Amino acid sequence: MSEIMAVLLNGTAELEYNRNTPLPDYQALYLDKMDEKMSQGILIADNMIKDPDTNQRAQFVASNLYHAIKNNNESVAASMCTYLANRMQDLKQVKIIEHDGDVTIDLVFDENYKKQVAVQFTH
Repeated sequence: MSEIMAVLLNGTAELEYNRNTPLPDYQALYLDKMDEKMSQGILIADNMIKDPDTNQRAQFVASNLYHAIKNNNESVAASMCTYLANRMQDLKQVKIIEHDGDVTIDLVFDENYKKQVAVQFTH
């Protein structure tokens, strides 16, 4: 299991989740409620899925994560990130790419996240 799970938008880290940080009880309960609600069905690409599996749930949550990031909704983004990091222990990165109005979301299990470092240039 990777210690850090990162969410990248167009190559830039938007969120980093440290799995070594204990999850408060109220957050664990919230994740359970998310699962209960998704068990009633989710909508992915105009298809209603009545009993989504783990991967379908992850796609749904990752899509909501993207929309939360784009709308600067930090609390929802944090919840979606927490869900993915806790429910998919082998997930290392969520890579979101926007290109010509299209959005691609890749769940990456085989590539560890390397922390980004800001580089300052001087004249």
